Amino acid sequence: MSETLYIQTEKNIKITSPDITLGDIAQLSCSNASVLARNQVRKIAVLPKGKYGRYVCSMIDVIKEIEKEEEHVDITHLGEANFILTYENPGAKRQLFSLLKTLFVSLITFIGTAFSIMTFNTDVSIRELFLHIYEMLVRDVSNGFTILEITYSIGIGIGVILYFNHFGRRKFTQDPTPLEVEMRNYEDEINTAIIEQCDRAGKGGKGNVHPAVDPSCPDRS
Repeated sequence: MSETLYIQTEKNIKITSPDITLGDIAQLSCSNASVLARNQVRKIAVLPKGKYGRYVCSMIDVIKEIEKEEEHVDITHLGEANFILTYENPGAKRQLFSLLKTLFVSLITFIGTAFSIMTFNTDVSIRELFLHIYEMLVRDVSNGFTILEITYSIGIGIGVILYFNHFGRRKFTQDPTPLEVEMRNYEDEINTAIIEQCDRAGKGGKGNVHPAVDPSCPDRS
């Protein structure tokens, strides 16, 4: 009776070693412990040392190589037919760069948001509207700093916090924030574009790799 080896992969997998095993890129499950153990450490690719970047791989090639060694094992793959290996330099220290990039993006976002709010207020003449409302209700001339302006400013801040479902490191609910949703969509579109671009290019650009998998179309961005 044959065993079944279940393999689950993601669309984009980060690695730091040029010697890649099946356990590095996939989650494996099998009722036979020996089958599971030897496939966890099965080498499926050797990437060129020092040539960091993205490599597109086909799961069909991986399954073919496993079947050569596992004649009595049925393989069930769960996941993407093509996936990306993101080969990163483990010795690269980018903490300072990441911090500066985060501060820069935060500054640009803050300035852009403030500019958008001010532009909207000017476009709909919020100041004149508040002046008229205040004069109608209080029967007095507004000095431009009344309860209307104060509550409106506080309301904008509270609305932004509730909309993004985030304040500092604290989330109000377990739902992903709109920013997290957009980032996941962006990452998915980038991965799809890389795979499609490699397919259209005919999977050229073969490197010095293990024949088990051909990580073609290296994207060294």
